[in-house]
Formats: sequence, structure tokens, C-alpha cells
Amino acid sequence: MDEIDNTKNLIARINDRHIFPHAKIRYMMRSVDANAEHFVLAVYVLKSESVVRYREGDFNEKVFVKGDGNATPATPEQIISLSKRKYGVDNETSDIYYNENEWTEYVNLCKEFREDLSAPTIKELQNEEIVSKEGFAKSGFLMFRDGYDGEDTMICCRLWQGNKKTGSVLDNGRYKGSLADVFHKTIAFIERNTKTGWRKTENGGREVIRAYPKEAIREALVNAIAHRDYSIAGTQIDIDIYCDRIDFVSPGSWLLPKNYEEYPIGSIPSIRRNTIIAACLDVANLMERGGTGFQTMIESYEGCEERLQPGVLIYPGFLDLRLFDKLYVEGDKKTDNKMLSDKDKVIEILRTEGPQSVKELQRLMQFNNRGTFLKEIINPLISEGHIYRDGNIKSPTALIRLKG
Repeated sequence: MDEIDNTKNLIARINDRHIFPHAKIRYMMRSVDANAEHFVLAVYVLKSESVVRYREGDFNEKVFVKGDGNATPATPEQIISLSKRKYGVDNETSDIYYNENEWTEYVNLCKEFREDLSAPTIKELQNEEIVSKEGFAKSGFLMFRDGYDGEDTMICCRLWQGNKKTGSVLDNGRYKGSLADVFHKTIAFIERNTKTGWRKTENGGREVIRAYPKEAIREALVNAIAHRDYSIAGTQIDIDIYCDRIDFVSPGSWLLPKNYEEYPIGSIPSIRRNTIIAACLDVANLMERGGTGFQTMIESYEGCEERLQPGVLIYPGFLDLRLFDKLYVEGDKKTDNKMLSDKDKVIEILRTEGPQSVKELQRLMQFNNRGTFLKEIINPLISEGHIYRDGNIKSPTALIRLKG
């Protein structure tokens, strides 16, 4: 027992003289023989709320990084990374003054998704602490600034042949820049490489069927942007589209105390790793404070089989939010990721549904601009001899038909 007391006194002395801030320590003694003559002293060091330094003298401090069975002195870069991982990389006040003209991509994002289609006021941004009272942008807000050139906003997108990474990459994109711009480019990549079908309704009309609900895609992407760990250098968000699913993989450990499966569907608590980035998305009406984003994804799959419900896979240091293709049929070659071009899609519509007006084709193809649709799709198909217009070019009743 004297040896145990001496050991505890030694640990307490080292903690008091050399460890800053002082570590919180618990002890436990366990007997290792029947006569209780020999004991083992277990020392539990509780997790610290800040970076812990080992100090020798007034000007000699070290930070150690725990490895596999050892601890080595941390480099300056590791110390900065440890600090950022705890407190986030986005909540420091920069020396850059907020000017709306330098955040046009973010302002346009707000105008697109806010209910009143308005730009955020400086007062709003200050109330959310995105901008300081003096008008300086927080570090997380800089990631939404036009022309942002950091590597930490990168999102890598890939379209795979089949349901594994062993197949061919059919399309890919690497996007970096302001988070607003990266968001739009990523959404466009997913839209370009996922399927849209249609079915006839009871009243003779057509109803668009999407492989992935728009709401689910948007929420999954917003979740990845808001909650990834930006302090892990050399990483990015990876979005992999397979023939049967999309994986949104973001760096960062699972922050909740229980595993994903232990929470009832739609009741996952909201913990924000990056408070300023999340606040920016909240102001843009892309993220809700109540943590209802995952519930939105669940609701967008309402009526689907349980196997198609969105899920979360947890790996050491990474999270994978998975959405399943509602149109995928196993063994059906038509649901492979051999994506049709927009021209081929128009031909397929005319082949299966018969002649259509330009307006109806534009709606089915989800082109916002009629002029672009005519220039890039309809007119080239006419010139190439695949289709023809039956009727006056200016008549709304003129139909597009397949030739031959």
C-alpha cells in the first residue's frame, strides 16, 4: 500500500508542477490475489477540454500526441490542428471586413433558398455572429467568400459503373472555391448523373419520378458541408454515385454518445461541429437549428421499403451518409449507370411516350431556360436528322416527332 500511495503522490506532484491545464485523474485499486496482498493501481486520465502542455521551467512547454503504445512530441502543425479540432476552424474573427460585393455567390444562394428571396442584412449576420460587431467576417464565413482558394472546401464527385469502386469511373468532378459555388456545382453533378423517370397519372398526365428526392440530396450535401472536420488536412468530402446508391462521405468522427442505430428514426440530436458554417447555411435557409435535416430525408423516402431508407455508416474518422436509388432494379441493365446523354433522353421519351411539344419535353428534361434547351438539345437533334418538328415553329401545338 505504501508503494501505491507513493505512486499516487508522484503522479499528483507531476500533474501539479508540469501539466497545464491540470489533468483530471481518477484512481482505482484492484487486488490480484486471494489474500489481497498484491494490488494494481489503475490510473484514469479524463478527456481534457483544451490542449494539454507539459511544462519544464518558465519557457519550455511540450504537447504530446498519443500514438500506438507511445506518445511523441507534437509538431507546431499538429498543435494547431488539435486546437482547431476542439474549437472548430470557423469561429475566429478575421481582419477582412464584410462587403456584400465580395460575397455575391453566398448572397445569391440566400436569394435562391430563402422564403422571401432576400439577401441577408449585415444585422442578421451580426446577430448570428457570422460577422463581428465591428463588421469583420468570421473565418467560417470566409469560406463562402467569392474566389476562396483554400483546399479545405474541396468536394470530389465520381460516377461509378456498377455498385463498387472496382468498376470504371464514368464521370468525375473536383470542385473547390467558395462553399456556395461548390454547393451548386456538386448539386449539378448529381443531377446530371442520376436518373429521372415518369409515369402516367390517372387523369392522363405525367408525374416525374426521381431516383433520389431533391430534398434528400440537398440535405445530405448540406449535412456533409456543415459537419465535416475541416481541421483534418489533406481530406475532402467524397460523393460516390453507384448504380444503386449515393455515398456522401465526410471527414470527422461521430459526435453523438450513441451509435446511429440506437436512435429512433428521425430523432437524431443535432450537434454542430462548425457553428459559423452551420449558421451561414441556416441564414440561407438550407439548414435548420432543430436538427430536422435527417427527418426531411426520411420523409422524402416515405412509402419506400425499409431497405431503401437513408442510413449512416460510421468509420474511424469518417461518416458515410447513404441514399438509395428508388428506381434501381437489381439485374436490370436499364438501371446501370450507363447514363444517357440529354439528347438520348429526349429520343427515349419520344420513343416510349410518342410525339411531344417542346414545352413538355423541356419540363420532362427539367431545363429552366427554353432558349438553352432549343440551342443545346432540340435544334442539334433536328440538324442531325433524328427528329423533326411537325407544325409551325412558333406554334405551341407543334409536336416533336422521331424520324423514321
